[in-house]
Amino acid sequence: MMAADPKSVTLWDRDKGKSVEEFMPDHTTTYETRPLRSPVQWLQSTPIYDRLYALYQAAPWTTRQIEPFVREYHIDMSEFEPRRYRSYADFFVREFKPGARRFPEDPAHMGAPAEARYFGWERFGPEQRFPVKGQSLAAQAILGSAERAKPFLGGPVLLMRLSPVDYHHVHYPDDGRAVDHQRLGRSIWTVTWPAVQNKPDIYVRNERQVNILETKQFGRLGFVEFGALTVGRIVQRHPLDQPFRRGAQKSVFKFGGSAVAIFGEPGAWRPSDDILEHTPQGMETIVRLGEPVATSLRATPREAAERRGQGQFA
Repeated sequence: MMAADPKSVTLWDRDKGKSVEEFMPDHTTTYETRPLRSPVQWLQSTPIYDRLYALYQAAPWTTRQIEPFVREYHIDMSEFEPRRYRSYADFFVREFKPGARRFPEDPAHMGAPAEARYFGWERFGPEQRFPVKGQSLAAQAILGSAERAKPFLGGPVLLMRLSPVDYHHVHYPDDGRAVDHQRLGRSIWTVTWPAVQNKPDIYVRNERQVNILETKQFGRLGFVEFGALTVGRIVQRHPLDQPFRRGAQKSVFKFGGSAVAIFGEPGAWRPSDDILEHTPQGMETIVRLGEPVATSLRATPREAAERRGQGQFA
């Protein structure tokens, strides 16, 4: 199979305050054909391919891939716990040093649960186009039932895409507890923006872990982790029957790219301004783990006015 030229994606880098180009090489079939028209792409989307690829990347000789990858994508290894990696797959699930990332001290600010590229909508309904009129992020289809989706209809949504270069652990955005969970889907298509444009039901078909979380500051959340191309394993690190704390590690994605979506109740919270500004342009916002991605709207009018005056509404 011939590899395509690396595809350029324009992103907004919050920390740099400017747009940047991201190049991630991939195969032609990932971007340039409609899914299921390519036998190779169909094979890559199956769980058996995912397991075989994972076995290969867990082999000791794959450590030789690590240094070139770090160098090509300018990964700052000083932020991660120093240790000797047993394989490329082991390197993929590397962890930050304690204190390398922090969640907001203001409880009304939702900290980013993943280091990723973010889209966001203040009210996601049938009129939104992502990438075609509401199809990809229909709450009922993704969450698995009309009853489960009902509290989130017309509410805010955050969608985050984790690139293969990212830290692949997911953290809780607030204190709370899980009240429901279910694993759905089987396919593991890539979740890149060009691929989603070609196959708008990717988020409905992909393997995913659906969690309904009751949180202290942001109400009920539909929190969904999606497996993606070569990432069929979503490993839950925190017991779902135990309460959780803001910033605590929730789960880890095993190798490849992946995605997370958060559905909120109408009027409970609002995504950050920069995410809302760039989403209609089809431009993801690069956000680091723990940085503010939304603000609770459950504060009193006085508290809300004070935060605005202090510039705390991102």
